[in-house]
Amino acid sequence: MARYRLRFHLQEVDLRHGITYIGRSEECEVTIEDPLVSRRHARILFEGDNVILEDLGSRNGVRVNGSPVQTAQSLVDGDRVRIGTQDFVFCRVQQRAVERHSKTTGVLRLCGQCKAPYAREMISCPNCGTAEQADEETLSGAFGPVSQYAWSIQLLMEALEKALGLDRLADADRILRRATALLEERLASGEKVQPVQLAPLALAAERICNATGAVTWGIWLSEFCVRAEIFPPAAVSDRLAALRLRHSELSEPIERLLAYCRGVDGSPEREDREAIVRLTRDHRGAGDRNLQLATPKPN
Repeated sequence: MARYRLRFHLQEVDLRHGITYIGRSEECEVTIEDPLVSRRHARILFEGDNVILEDLGSRNGVRVNGSPVQTAQSLVDGDRVRIGTQDFVFCRVQQRAVERHSKTTGVLRLCGQCKAPYAREMISCPNCGTAEQADEETLSGAFGPVSQYAWSIQLLMEALEKALGLDRLADADRILRRATALLEERLASGEKVQPVQLAPLALAAERICNATGAVTWGIWLSEFCVRAEIFPPAAVSDRLAALRLRHSELSEPIERLLAYCRGVDGSPEREDREAIVRLTRDHRGAGDRNLQLATPKPN
């Protein structure tokens, strides 16, 4: 009789006949300590030779081979199942191939530093060595591209947009921290950051800065564009222009950004160039107004 197994980083789990629950709860047969996983996220029903995957109304959904699972879906050998930040491979194995160390339950832990999943039995993350775990809170969002980095950043971007839409600025700030950490890691590794990934961050930065009066995110956004050698998309420049009109502390970071843009070779998109022109104009106008306000009136 055929046997079925879920294969993932460092671990394999044999599927038993009946129901296997997957989620963040310790009560699940496969527990994933990942903030993007619901407490009871999905289940796999194994009857006869049929294996069916169901999404249990999770916030972030389930995908098979990149496509969302709407209700229930039969699995076939080689299917890739994405839950949270983890990619499982569904495998059909023969009885003789079942290894003695295979398990019928398993727990994954998400590294709080590099976001890589690893077996909970391990003391620290095998990828970066840290013992820090990700937060327990479940985030909202949707699923994106295939690569681990691209998918993770896309998921956080969509979660960020949802938090802003609900006016949950504390949640948006927390998600923004995670997203910017991923971008910083990407940059530190020598990889390129796509300019389009900054647009949702710019909206969040403007909302949070205006709500709190702190300009930390506006400064980060300006400086990251320079460090990542990104000619800012129009959405970013326009958000920075709006922030500059209200926050004089952004004067120097934006001046450095404009200096970088003036030295960029090539041909940025027309709308991006026009947005930089608007940012330059608004930046200088804000400086003139600040100067006027600081000049004492004659007696």
